Amino acid sequence: MTKLVLGIESSCDETAAAVVDEDQNVLSSVVATQVEAHAEFGGVVPDLAARMHTEAIGGVVTKALKDAELELKDISTIAVTQMPGLIGSLLVGVSFAEGLSLSTGLPLYGIDHIEGHIWSGFMQDPSLTWPLMALVVSGGHTALYRYDGLGQITMISRTVDDAAGEAFDKVAALLKLSYPGGPSVQKAAETGNPKAFKFPRGQVKKKPLHFSFSGLKTSVLYTLKGQDGLRSDINLENYSVPDVAASFQEAVVDALISKTFKALEAEKLKTLIVCGGVAANSRLRERLQERGEKRRIKVVVPPLKLCTDNAMMIAGLGAAYLKEGRAPDSIGLDAKARSSLSR
Repeated sequence: MTKLVLGIESSCDETAAAVVDEDQNVLSSVVATQVEAHAEFGGVVPDLAARMHTEAIGGVVTKALKDAELELKDISTIAVTQMPGLIGSLLVGVSFAEGLSLSTGLPLYGIDHIEGHIWSGFMQDPSLTWPLMALVVSGGHTALYRYDGLGQITMISRTVDDAAGEAFDKVAALLKLSYPGGPSVQKAAETGNPKAFKFPRGQVKKKPLHFSFSGLKTSVLYTLKGQDGLRSDINLENYSVPDVAASFQEAVVDALISKTFKALEAEKLKTLIVCGGVAANSRLRERLQERGEKRRIKVVVPPLKLCTDNAMMIAGLGAAYLKEGRAPDSIGLDAKARSSLSR
């Protein structure tokens, strides 16, 4: 009988559940987003996020089972995001999963959200083999990892300040674009000139593979208001928003691609997975494929539904653990703000 995994994700502001079988077939996927609730604040409010997860999680899990035409008795294993993320949000998912595990006797896997994102590449292309490089780029994470097998992950580099997605959000706010910033900046950039402004690419002294986006964000701010003005002094009538958006986006994409391909060369790897919310950016996807073809690097970018936070990747990684024969975790998982890979 085919083994089935129920995945639960609540690391930030998406309450998600999915059912995936041992062969990585997705039987259902449900996501309850909180974007509208947090939009007025320009970012995720942790207490609000945790409360909304609590309200949504039971219905989301029930719907995932219903959409898959299954009941809990049909599930073989539960997989839940344990880290990293907002502690209050993580605790909702972990507590719910542990309750299900205790009441049903189902084994439980605590999943690192970062490895889940990387695993989405294998769900997109099952022919992938280790070792490979993964660029995880989102609102909370920007890092490069060498992936040598399940749980065998080595951080190569990371951002020393803002994550790329965080920079998109902050620049979107400066340009008075909607939250979240990634989609709104991308849309504005479609009609802009990416060479209109010369924004910095963020170099880190003595750590050439590390990322830095704080200086880029500050450069956009100073361009719009001058170094002596206040944020309230910004008058967008003096600037082309599409040009600023396109120039900023190009700077982010340049930095991500340049350092990623240098890391691939240093590690002598020929396969790259690009994952996380910022991987949904069409300009990044386009230029990654172009560079990959020139350098003879296989570039795998999951579809949009696997880039943003979801439970498919959590269930899929749980299914891979199950198939490998990994022992389940004990009840009493510790929700952790930091990834076990962030060192």
